[in-house]
Amino acid sequence: METHLQTAVLITLAFFAITFIQSGYDKIMDWQGNVGWLKSHFANTVIKNSVPAALGLVLVLEILAGAFSVIGMVKIWMGEGTEFAAYAGILSAVTLLILLLGQRLAKDYDGARTIVIYFVPAILLLSWL
Repeated sequence: METHLQTAVLITLAFFAITFIQSGYDKIMDWQGNVGWLKSHFANTVIKNSVPAALGLVLVLEILAGAFSVIGMVKIWMGEGTEFAAYAGILSAVTLLILLLGQRLAKDYDGARTIVIYFVPAILLLSWL
């Protein structure tokens, strides 16, 4: 991988590591607060009775995407390939698609637009790899 492209991949992986590890940490540290807010956010949707399970799924995906991003960075630095970087990109994109679906179900179009901003680097990462 050429140097500039490798730098872009590493920076994007760092972006996802920070984004998803921090978000997962927030969910763990304030689980009840997050569940409470999300129950009201999804009160008029098909997932209104499944908020804790949906939040748990998102939490697992975020932690995995963040961890694979870190592992991907280390593997690239060690010259061991981009396999974990690709896994990180795929998990990041899937996580963001699930979050986008949630925002669309809640008819939170501003929130959905924000998710798209995060989705662009995921697609770039996958195209670079």
